[in-house]
Amino acid sequence: MSDTPVLVALAPGGHALARRIAKALPGAEIHGLAGRTEGAEATFTGTTEHLRALFQAGRPIVGLCAAGILIRALGPLLQDKREEPPVVAVAEDGSAVVPLLGGHRGANDLARTIAGVLDITPAITTAGDARFGVALDAPPPGWRLANPEHHKGFMASLLGGAGVRLEGTAPWLAASGLPVDPEAELVIRVTEQADNGSDHRLVYHAAVLALGVGCERGAAPEEVLDLARQTLRDHGLAEAAVAGVYSLDLKADEPAVHAVAAALGVAARFFDAAALEAETPRLATPSDLVFREVGCHGVAEGAALAAAGPEAALVVAKAKSARATCAVAKAPDPLGAAGRSRGSLAVVGIGPGDPLWRTPEAAAAVRDATDLVGYGLYLDLLGPLAQGKTRHDYQLGEETVRVRAALDLAAEGRSVALVCSGDPGIYAMAALVFELLERENKLAWRRPAVTVVPGISALQAAAARIGAPLGHDFCAISLSDLLTPWPVIERRLEAAAQGDFVVALYNPVSKRRRHQLAAAARILRAHRPADTPVVLARNLGRDGEAVAVIALDELSPERVDMLTLVLVGSSETRRVARGDGGAWVYTPRGYAAKGPDAEEVA
Repeated sequence: MSDTPVLVALAPGGHALARRIAKALPGAEIHGLAGRTEGAEATFTGTTEHLRALFQAGRPIVGLCAAGILIRALGPLLQDKREEPPVVAVAEDGSAVVPLLGGHRGANDLARTIAGVLDITPAITTAGDARFGVALDAPPPGWRLANPEHHKGFMASLLGGAGVRLEGTAPWLAASGLPVDPEAELVIRVTEQADNGSDHRLVYHAAVLALGVGCERGAAPEEVLDLARQTLRDHGLAEAAVAGVYSLDLKADEPAVHAVAAALGVAARFFDAAALEAETPRLATPSDLVFREVGCHGVAEGAALAAAGPEAALVVAKAKSARATCAVAKAPDPLGAAGRSRGSLAVVGIGPGDPLWRTPEAAAAVRDATDLVGYGLYLDLLGPLAQGKTRHDYQLGEETVRVRAALDLAAEGRSVALVCSGDPGIYAMAALVFELLERENKLAWRRPAVTVVPGISALQAAAARIGAPLGHDFCAISLSDLLTPWPVIERRLEAAAQGDFVVALYNPVSKRRRHQLAAAARILRAHRPADTPVVLARNLGRDGEAVAVIALDELSPERVDMLTLVLVGSSETRRVARGDGGAWVYTPRGYAAKGPDAEEVA
């Protein structure tokens, strides 16, 4: 579930208010009702369907509309309040803000933020907040409720007048308005020890335990996880009190370490050898052998202590299995983000430019990034999605520099999105990322997680705008000879022409490079009719978009620029007149020859 809210506007007034609110919510998206709003990142026609889709995707919703609209749309979907995303209603005139759902999952805080922008008081109605100034089923960051299933009955007793006895220390509870009574039967216990609680005892775990892990390269994730869990059980420690899994940075790409973190629902973070070696005086079982191998006298104990801080102490010394070790340190207070993350690089395709053509996966990758790397124009196209991110802008022609910068940032533990137009694997940055990873073989570059997020390519967008010219076999050829010798390009053009493929021509011309398109046209004309439809698609998804259809014998460099994609039909491609004077272009697959009942699975 993404924690970035979607502001849903149904009218011009609501859209204007949404823009004002979005400035206080970095990364927030504005979705507007088609025909009633302009300039939204995404538009929709069915309000109920759109709200339900957002809710089912786990997206926090801020509806700039009457609360009743949200209630009627989402009511049939309500099941478990512990799983529902925040839903907040905001009056279109900015006079009221009401958290409707997910109050303790962020809606109350979201409402307070919005109310601050509007200079009003939020209508917080959840019982715990209203009566005691605390939400017992939504503890603050760094704290977890071990037995949420008992919360409802426990809260009912409190609201009925019962007192509560506090065992352990928790500043957020001490500062609340809870009816504290040292003799009360109701108990709130704060501990790092495992305790399942009961209907009369709520148990809270502060994230004070640092779980240090070491393992051999390629150790089975099951072995390391079994060791970690058995160690915690043997010492009566609660998994929910574990703040994170920590190790040496050489293990940043070790699947077993990340498997343990995922199973415990925490982050995996890493320290270099020097940081772990600094913990040597506090180690219970220092090892000269480990020092000779990795440069520090202890991985599991050292990582646990480094994460837990100078006031921490080991509560579990190094435990071993055949190929792994683990240790546990306890800090006096909930732990923050110690060490650094593995780092990640998402090579993201944002499509031709129109936000409507940006996939949800691409939007999520950008939202999750700390750093954005790319050609400045592409980063500008992200609009509000780029808010709150560190931008690293580069010029055209700086592709290798751009990729190196992205890999270096990821190696530092940052979450990086390398932003490309169209699809990143089609004449874009993805291939260069893997080329540099292979060619330079830098250890630091191999540690971050690398993913490729597809986008709508220019050839797909152009085809969709004009009909279905890619309805049968097709290929793509770049006419740029900066990286590929022109004789190689000529051979590929000749092969495509002889094979009667629909051909998408990328990089058809530049300011200095004009002859390649004319040569390509001559090669293609030798193998297909002069009136073969050719689609010229310029600036797709951006201001100044233009899509035209000409005949192959009209194709010349003068009709094309750097922002144009050229789609040349096959001998079977057809041009169909439209009633508005334009034309559709499509390439048949041969259904007519097979008869009306022919079917083929795509």
